Amino acid sequence: MEMKHVEVADIFHLTIIYAKCMIDMRRPLWGSLRAKAQSSSTPGCVIGDFNVIASIEEKICGIPYQINKSLEFLSMIEDCGLTNLGYYGHRYTWSNGKGTCSIVWKRLDRGLANDNWLATHPATTITHLASASLDHSPLLLALHVIPDNAIKYFKFLNCWTENASFLPLV
Repeated sequence: MEMKHVEVADIFHLTIIYAKCMIDMRRPLWGSLRAKAQSSSTPGCVIGDFNVIASIEEKICGIPYQINKSLEFLSMIEDCGLTNLGYYGHRYTWSNGKGTCSIVWKRLDRGLANDNWLATHPATTITHLASASLDHSPLLLALHVIPDNAIKYFKFLNCWTENASFLPLV
């Protein structure tokens, strides 16, 4: 969607995701996101159910974490220049709803944004809301407008150090 916030003059793109469960069926979505990222310099946010975890910390119980199931997702995030927006609330957004001995918890839902989004909407927050009857927690995306006279602090993201061009640039 192409949108405009009532307090911010710039247009931005918001993409809402519901990814397929099977790796092979998610590939066209990853390709579409890559194509969109390459063709647009507009601030953009991608939010929703990606149906894949990004690290071992995003899962409790069940079969052991297999990084090969996350590689294409992580590659797409990097190729699109997206950054995880973080979250408030419960760590996991999905549960299989089974009993205590076989329950599995995962963080399948998230918000990601490009650099232009982070520059124009630096105070964006994602909150994992409580879910009473669904297997997924709803996400609340909030755009907090910072007044121009507010103090703006430098933010450092540890993931920057993992980029090959980080040290030469610094």
